[in-house]
Amino acid sequence: METRAARRVGAAAHHQKRTRAAPAAEQKQRQARGGRTHQQATSGSGYFTVQLVMVFLWVAASLAFLPLLLPPLPPPPLSLLLLPVCLLAVLAALAFVPLDAHNNVVGSSSCS
Repeated sequence: METRAARRVGAAAHHQKRTRAAPAAEQKQRQARGGRTHQQATSGSGYFTVQLVMVFLWVAASLAFLPLLLPPLPPPPLSLLLLPVCLLAVLAALAFVPLDAHNNVVGSSSCS
């Protein structure tokens, strides 16, 4: 008669064999269907298509050469220049405002 420990060891070994064999069988099935395997999907090939690389090159070239070809623009109004400075000042002020944790209670628990 088998002991419980022997049955557990036998079940664990059987489970390990099954889990090792399952990915290999799934990989063969994917290859037979023409699908990509996990190794192919994570290798980095296929993430950037030729069309996407061409778009990236076109954007990079236009950002490099259009400022040389276009006439210079007039400076923006003062209000638009002050907007990022004001946003920075507000964020810096909020960073140094102390947080009052007692007023931030969402609900009350009554344990009476």
